[in-house]
Amino acid sequence: MTDPLNSVRLDLWLWSARFFKTRALAVLAIEGGRIDVNGDKPKRAKPVRVGDRISIRNGPYHHDVEVTGLAERRGSATVAATLYAETAASKAARQETAERLKLQNPIFFEGAGRPTKKQRRAIDKWKGRE
Repeated sequence: MTDPLNSVRLDLWLWSARFFKTRALAVLAIEGGRIDVNGDKPKRAKPVRVGDRISIRNGPYHHDVEVTGLAERRGSATVAATLYAETAASKAARQETAERLKLQNPIFFEGAGRPTKKQRRAIDKWKGRE
């Protein structure tokens, strides 16, 4: 009979809870100081236990979660959602950030690409290079 897990490595938990696509990306976030466990800067092998509070800064978004389950394997998204409980303030802040980012102007020009031959000739004519 298998014993239930008492703790799991932090990088493994972040990967199995689907905060990062690979364990390598989780390690980079931990070493980059974007992860806090109970207010401390952890190392990748820090044991995570049920009840720990983890703060995750991933891009413009910030997650404050409490660990509610442990897993050593990456499962489906529905299973991963049962591994943590996000605070209400964190959810509201993420939603506000998402709305703010939607309202900003796009970073890249989403035009049609290069001008056509006809458009290029019109530009040359307009610039007096004909």
